[in-house]
Amino acid sequence: MLSDTPLSALCRRMEVEAVPHGFRSTFCDWAAETTNYPREVAEQALAHVNPNKVEAAYRRSDLFERRRAMIQDRAGFCWGAAVDEAPRPRRKSVPKADKVVAIR
Repeated sequence: MLSDTPLSALCRRMEVEAVPHGFRSTFCDWAAETTNYPREVAEQALAHVNPNKVEAAYRRSDLFERRRAMIQDRAGFCWGAAVDEAPRPRRKSVPKADKVVAIR
């Protein structure tokens, strides 16, 4: 995870009148207003921690593939492509385990 300090410094050096929080805020607005991704996917993409401890204890997935697709759609949006036109590179499939093992 990257803190906002290096991003703020980069914006100043590039003379961009923006702050890192603004990037995060516009991402949330874009996801809510123009996509059908669940809020949980956007929150996890922003590395937000679920404040509900019970819900957080049961939420085990990192939603990686859904976050990847969302970020690809965001990149397409930022570069001017429609969501359906955003490129989606294929990932090699990872073999699944035969059984689930509980870790104690």
